Amino acid sequence: MRQGRRRFRAAALASATLSLTLALSGCAEVDATAPSAARAEAAHGAPAQWGTVDCREAKCVALTFDAGPSENSARLLDILKEKKVPATFFLLGKRHIEKYPELVKRMAAEGHEVASHTWDHKILTRISDAQIREELKRPNDAIERLTGHRPTLMRPPQGRTDANVHEIAKELGLAEVLWSVTAKDYTTDDSALITRRVLDQTTRDGIILLHDIYAGTVPAVPGIIDALKERGYVFVTVPQLLAPGRAEPGKVYRP
Repeated sequence: MRQGRRRFRAAALASATLSLTLALSGCAEVDATAPSAARAEAAHGAPAQWGTVDCREAKCVALTFDAGPSENSARLLDILKEKKVPATFFLLGKRHIEKYPELVKRMAAEGHEVASHTWDHKILTRISDAQIREELKRPNDAIERLTGHRPTLMRPPQGRTDANVHEIAKELGLAEVLWSVTAKDYTTDDSALITRRVLDQTTRDGIILLHDIYAGTVPAVPGIIDALKERGYVFVTVPQLLAPGRAEPGKVYRP
């Protein structure tokens, strides 16, 4: 009996460890299209879109922020404006879009890509189809009312997605965007550590995941931008990273 209990506890611990690992690592193991593949799928000789940067030639990287807007977002927008860096914002609806509508308008007005991180950060693979549609539709409606443009990109909470989520995202005209670089800024307020983690992981076509809701993140952004520019990187939005290809609804994109 005692040996059986030990085996049960060991199995429970292994299961908990696996769940924690998945929660912290986030990005799901799914079939994803790399930015370079999206660019290659475009017609031969197609011109680059969304500005003058051509990521077929330039060493591009996309800076993305999840779970805002927040009380830190105005300072972040000031930094991005000063550094002339476009970003992609995956916004939450409840307590965020509805609380800071002027910041959503400012993001769009200043040339950033405004996208969805769902309404209430529910894990999409654990809820019903009707709830998935609600989580994806409500922030899109709110963003469209504020900016005049309906999002075409979304990021599933914790990167957790599956074939069912893909199908519903396709139905709603949304492509899913995951990431290749994470500072795990939800675990620390140490801006120097956040900066180091980003710099250690970033390569060409990287999609950097940060959260402007945490205290240590926004102070790290100027150093991240300066260091990556010194390494020859050009900052673009996610649509610019894929151009001249375009994000297709129902597909998942990740370097």
